[in-house]
Amino acid sequence: MAAGDAHDLRARYDAATADLEPPLAIIDMAAFRANADDLVRRAGDTPVRLASKSVRVRSLLEAVLQRPGFGGVLAYSLAEAVWLADHGVDDIVMGYPSVDRPSLRRIADEESLAAAITLCVDDVGQLDFLTAVLGPGHAVVRLCMDIDTSWRPLGLYVGARRSPVRSPAQASELAQEIKRRPGFRLVGVMTYEAQIAGIPDAGAAVRWMKSRSAREIDRRRRRVLDAISSDADLEFVNAGGTGSLEVSAAGDGVTEVTAGSGLFGPTLFDQYRTFRPVPAVAFALPVLRRPGPRTVTVAGGGYPASGPAGWSRLPTPYLPPGLRVLRTEGAGEVQTPLRGREADALSLGSRVWFRPAKAAEICERFLSVHLVEGDRVVATVPTYRGESRAFG
Repeated sequence: MAAGDAHDLRARYDAATADLEPPLAIIDMAAFRANADDLVRRAGDTPVRLASKSVRVRSLLEAVLQRPGFGGVLAYSLAEAVWLADHGVDDIVMGYPSVDRPSLRRIADEESLAAAITLCVDDVGQLDFLTAVLGPGHAVVRLCMDIDTSWRPLGLYVGARRSPVRSPAQASELAQEIKRRPGFRLVGVMTYEAQIAGIPDAGAAVRWMKSRSAREIDRRRRRVLDAISSDADLEFVNAGGTGSLEVSAAGDGVTEVTAGSGLFGPTLFDQYRTFRPVPAVAFALPVLRRPGPRTVTVAGGGYPASGPAGWSRLPTPYLPPGLRVLRTEGAGEVQTPLRGREADALSLGSRVWFRPAKAAEICERFLSVHLVEGDRVVATVPTYRGESRAFG
């Protein structure tokens, strides 16, 4: 970002939140909308299912679902899915299996929930668990089968360790078992290509890996779909994430893609070459110490993102530009020292704006986010935490 642009952006954010006390978090709504439009553009004619773990603000989820090109939610917690369904979301697919007994019993008892929520399975043992918890005579439960999409050349393992279902034969065996059990219906297949969606594409070797992996997944997904076609009347085949929308949407048999992180534009996407979301989320921390020349200390800041521990998971000082986190201290639980020439121009109480490494995990640190239009806060809305909801 050019120095002048950074100065104007900082001035705009400071002016919008002048009457608010940091720490605070904002969503730049112009950037948020631009990112939403870009996700739809990248997906082409394939509908985008919204990953709730990457938003964690119910009002924003609902607003995005009203936009053309988006449809349905991919939830990360069954309790979250039930909560969203209670608030009117009627198309929710679980991205992960669940052993949440109270939420499962609600689905068994309430046909409206059973119709709105599709559970994720990848193992006969999960079917046994569901059968035991739900009991006899429950409402028909919708199921989505998660297929392993890791790439395994020459005995290597590249990708996420998710489903044990990999081959067409394994998928067929599970589909037949679902068909045999009363009260269950297989309606979807999920293929999340973590090694394509979740790894920055800088470097020829990574781009080669992604291309080879995508071709292998495409061939195997088609064989899986053919293998289960006689045992399931599928409504959807889900694939991808923000980092792989173009590749996933073009996959053979794919009817929908998933995205969410691209709405916020966190720093982990800064290294991608094929797309670049606009930074839409930021949080401000106040300067509370001046330990020495070119050094300030801000309150808090220890908000690491999930994934392999390392510097890429820490929040990044954003505005004013030029500040950096000290390698010897990192981002601290109650304070974070920053270095840079720009520090000398900051006074006690000045704001330093940060960007998170990942998307909505930062919402777990704040009870609300302030929606900014231009140089004004137009609304303040609760996060999941602000609605007293913590889903892990």
